[in-house]
Amino acid sequence: MTLLHEPHHDGSPLYVADDAPAPGAEVLVRLRTSAADPVDRVWVRTSYDAEPTYHACVESSRDEHTVWWEARLPVHNPVTHYRFLLATSATDGPGRQRWLTSAGVVEHDPPDAFDFRLSSHRPPPDWARDAVVYQVFPDRFARSAAAGEHEVPPWAEPAGWDDEVVFELSDPRTPLQYFGGDLDGITEHLDHLARLGVTVVYTTPVFPGESNHRYNASTFDEIDPWLGGDAAYARLAAAVHDRGWRILGDLTTNHTGDTHEWFVAARDVPGAPTRSFYHFLPDGSYECWMGYATLPKLNHADPALRAAMVDGPGSVVARWLRPPFDLDGWRIDVANMTGRLGAVDINHEVARLVRRTAEAERADAFVIGEHNHDASADLDGDGWHATMNYSGFSWPVWSWLRDPGSPARPFGRPVPVPRRDGPAVVRGLREWQGRYGWRATTASWNILGSHDSARIRTLTGSGAAHRVAAGLQFALPGVPMLFAGDEIGLEGVTGEDARRPFPWAHPEAWDDATLATYAGLARLRHEQPALRRGGMRWAHVGDDVLVFAREHPAGSVLVAARRSAAPAVDLPAGPLGFAGGTLLLTTGADGDLAERDGVVTVPATDGPAVSFWRL
Repeated sequence: MTLLHEPHHDGSPLYVADDAPAPGAEVLVRLRTSAADPVDRVWVRTSYDAEPTYHACVESSRDEHTVWWEARLPVHNPVTHYRFLLATSATDGPGRQRWLTSAGVVEHDPPDAFDFRLSSHRPPPDWARDAVVYQVFPDRFARSAAAGEHEVPPWAEPAGWDDEVVFELSDPRTPLQYFGGDLDGITEHLDHLARLGVTVVYTTPVFPGESNHRYNASTFDEIDPWLGGDAAYARLAAAVHDRGWRILGDLTTNHTGDTHEWFVAARDVPGAPTRSFYHFLPDGSYECWMGYATLPKLNHADPALRAAMVDGPGSVVARWLRPPFDLDGWRIDVANMTGRLGAVDINHEVARLVRRTAEAERADAFVIGEHNHDASADLDGDGWHATMNYSGFSWPVWSWLRDPGSPARPFGRPVPVPRRDGPAVVRGLREWQGRYGWRATTASWNILGSHDSARIRTLTGSGAAHRVAAGLQFALPGVPMLFAGDEIGLEGVTGEDARRPFPWAHPEAWDDATLATYAGLARLRHEQPALRRGGMRWAHVGDDVLVFAREHPAGSVLVAARRSAAPAVDLPAGPLGFAGGTLLLTTGADGDLAERDGVVTVPATDGPAVSFWRL
C-alpha cells in the first residue's frame, strides 16, 4: 500500500514555521497534497476559546506532482488545536469533503482528540530533543576498583557478578539480590558509552533505599553510600559534563519507602510535622503504591510536602540540580500517579511545580514523566516535557517484531504481546502521535526495553529482528533510549530478569553486529537533522515492510524496515521528491537507490533488515 499521494502535514519545519510561538502570534502552516488529488479548496480549522473558526488556505506553489497550501494560524490559546478541511467541488452537490488530522485523512467528522497541536509554552530544551539516552541500573552495570570497600547493606542478599538473577516477583529475594555495582563503575565505563554515541546518561534512583532498585527511598538528602555516596555522584556528574553530555536523575514523587525519615517520624512520633506528608487513615493505616505497604504515598495537597519535595529552591527537585551535582533534569517515576488518589487529582499542578522549580535552577532543565499507557492528558505544555513512550512506540514495535515463540513478558499484561501486521502497527503509531502532538512526540523516549520490561532481544528472538527494532528506535520521531546491555544483545524474560549484570568480563558473549548497529545508528542520528528534527511521511506499508521518509530542509532520509524476507517495493519518484538515494546504513545487503521510468525501487531482502538512504 503506497501512501505518498495522501495529503500530509506534521509539526516539523517543512510544515510549521515556528513550533514555539509567542501567545497572540500568527504562525505560517503548510499542507501538501498530490497534484492528482482534485482538491480545490482548503481551510485550517482551529478554535478560539473552544469555538471552531475557519481560516482559508491559499495555494502557494504547484508542480506536476505536488501542491502546497498555506495559511496563517492564530495562536490565541496556550495550546492551539487545528486540523485541515479539504474540499473538492462538484456540479451536482456539495462535493467531496475530507479532514486531515494528525492521525491521518478521514471522510467523517472526527473528534478533536487527534487534532494537530501548537503550544506557546516553552519547548523542551534542544539538547533533550537531539539526545541519545543511555539508562543505567547502578547495581548491575559495573563495579569500580573501589567497590570492594563498600560494605554490604544489612538488608541485602549478596551475589557474585556472574550469578543468575532471581527475577520472579513471588520470590522475596528478587528486590534484595545485591550485585554491588556502584557509581564509580559507571564513570569508569563512559568510554563505552562514547563509542555508542550516547549524549545523556540516565540512572535509576541513587538515593538510599532497602532494595536493589532503590525506588523505596529512605532519604533524599544524600546518595546511597553503598554506591559511593555524594562524592562518587559528583565525580560521575563532572565526568559526564566534561564530555559535553547531560545527566538525569530518577525521582519518586509519588511515594517514598517506609524507611524514609519523613515516614518514620510521621508514623512513630506524635505531632510530627511530616504526618501531613502522607495519607494516613483514622485507623493508623495509610495509602500506598498499588497496595505495597513499603511504598507509602505522598500527599501533594499538603503545602509543606510540596515545599520539601517539588516546589521552590529548598525542594528535592531543586537541590540536586545545583553544584556539585548539576543534574540536567529528572525522570519522574510513576508520574501518572503523582498527585492522584481517588477523587483527588492535582497531577497537572504537581507537574507544573516540578518543571517550574527545575527551570528556575537551570533554564534548559528537562523533565520527563514515566507513563506506560496514555499520557496524552498529562502532556499539556507546561508540565512534563515528554513521556517514556511505551504506548506510542514500544507496544506497536513489539507487536510487529515479536517472535511468536518468545517467552518475553512485558509488564503485567495477562496474555503475550500479539504479533500484528504492518497496517495495524502504523495505525497505532499514527494515533498515538496524534494524541501526543508533534512536539511532545519528538521529545519523548523511544523505548525498546527498560528495567521494567522484558529485553528486546528476548522478545524478537533473533539478532536480525533486534537490529530492525533498533533501526526503528532511531528512525521514528522521538528520542532513542537504550537500556544498558541492549547494545550487546543482553536478554531478559521480564523487567526483573532484564536487570542482569553487564558482562564486562565476557566480551565473547557480546553480539558485535548489534553493537556496531547501535553505534552506526547513533552516528547517523547526529549527522542527519532529518532523524532528529525532520517530518514523518509514510511511503509504503505492507504486512512485513514499513517504508517512510523523514523530511527536513537540510536533507531527507528514506527508511525501509522489514521483519522478514520481503520483495522489492516500488515507489513513485515524483511525490517522494527523488533525485538520487545514497545508502547511509543497512543491516542487510542494500545498495544505493536508483530511479527508472519514474519509479524508485527499494530492493528485496532475504531476511529482517533496516536500511537508510539520504535522498
